[in-house]
Amino acid sequence: MAIFTQKIKPVPDLLDTRYWQGFRLEDYLIGQSLGKGCSAAVYEATIPALPQYLEKTKSTRLLPGRGPDVIPHGEEEQAAGAPAFPLAIKMMWNISAGSSSEAIFSKMSQELVPASRVALAGEYGAVTYRKSKGGPKQLAPHPNVIRVFRAFTSSVPLLPGALDDYPDVLPPRLHPKGLGHGRTLFLVMKNYPCTLRQYLHVNTPSPRLATVMTLQLLEGVDHLVQQGIAHRDLKSDNILVELDSDGCPWLVISDFGCCLADENIGLQLPFPSWYVDRGGNGSLMAPEVSTACPGPRAVIDYSKADAWAVGTIAYEIFGLTNPFYGQGSTYLESRNYQEAQLPALPESVPLDMRQLVRSLLQREASKRPSARVSANVLHLSLWGEDILALKNVKLDKMIGWLLRQSAAALLADRLTEQSCVETRLKTLFLANLEYEALCQAALLLCSWRAAP
Repeated sequence: MAIFTQKIKPVPDLLDTRYWQGFRLEDYLIGQSLGKGCSAAVYEATIPALPQYLEKTKSTRLLPGRGPDVIPHGEEEQAAGAPAFPLAIKMMWNISAGSSSEAIFSKMSQELVPASRVALAGEYGAVTYRKSKGGPKQLAPHPNVIRVFRAFTSSVPLLPGALDDYPDVLPPRLHPKGLGHGRTLFLVMKNYPCTLRQYLHVNTPSPRLATVMTLQLLEGVDHLVQQGIAHRDLKSDNILVELDSDGCPWLVISDFGCCLADENIGLQLPFPSWYVDRGGNGSLMAPEVSTACPGPRAVIDYSKADAWAVGTIAYEIFGLTNPFYGQGSTYLESRNYQEAQLPALPESVPLDMRQLVRSLLQREASKRPSARVSANVLHLSLWGEDILALKNVKLDKMIGWLLRQSAAALLADRLTEQSCVETRLKTLFLANLEYEALCQAALLLCSWRAAP
């Protein structure tokens, strides 16, 4: 287990400090918009400090305080040696946080949960944010969770499309009717090719690939649970995708603005009144959250809420409409749906996957498998047929299978420079191995397969 834990390396910091620190907005070249949500806009960006770009940046550098360099549309293709955009910059919309850096970091602290150790080491934030007691947790790195490389505050610039896409949240100096403050939070992350929703719009994964994709989400959610964090806004728009050399998608959970990550309460949120924030995306809110009633001793347990959301997203991954979206007779609400109303997945979907989705979407959280057990179910379903063929789970057989999986994963990792998706998943599985959770998964699978 220790060997595989060491192999789960943190996402490399793309901001090479030999060339650039990246703690100011002026340190970046900003390209076109990648999209916007209800609280932020995201732009492609790069660092104009690599040797091949130095001459270009000398001629285009703006005066101090005027904002970042912005590459007009089309110019990046025309300019010789124009940079690619390996980074994405997320500009938060600041309506109510004030203009002081301390207030901004405090108000938007949830966005900083997936920040790296050095992300807050710049001009602002390092002292005020880290000194606060009982504040948000810092999430340890995980391959299926976004990593924030830099976080800083800066004056709001007029970026491409701003006046058309989000004029109301701009400060008055940029738009007379704007309601935003002049300073806000910026987050620098890796630039991923697309979201899960965009990927599924043009791709139809095979049943096996869809199973592997669902497994990745469960691995990411399990990591959050182990860290005492609930995302609370899982949806296909908040899941990013990149492709390996074979075109296989690797999924990354992003957008932590609605997360629960409190050092004092963990995953047990006191719910004394309706004013308590229960999270975002009400359509994919687990039943124990959507039906909670406030009271002096009321508590909402989020330990299996994100796993429930993964169960709903699985419908999208397997080519169906999410049953908790839309309108009409097929539309379900988490507050009152009955499990018998859940639409059946196609027969082409493996039996284990079909059973797992129904199990994840059980109304009672106590009957629902955890993200860890659910992930183990898919690991065994994909690669553990010799174990599942046994009538009873035997310790020596299980140990032998685990040893074979370990040897295969280590060998595959050494033979290729970049591990394929399935090898990376096996490494995650072996690094997070818990015998009890693995046995629970095996027993679940055996009961499903034995059922008439």
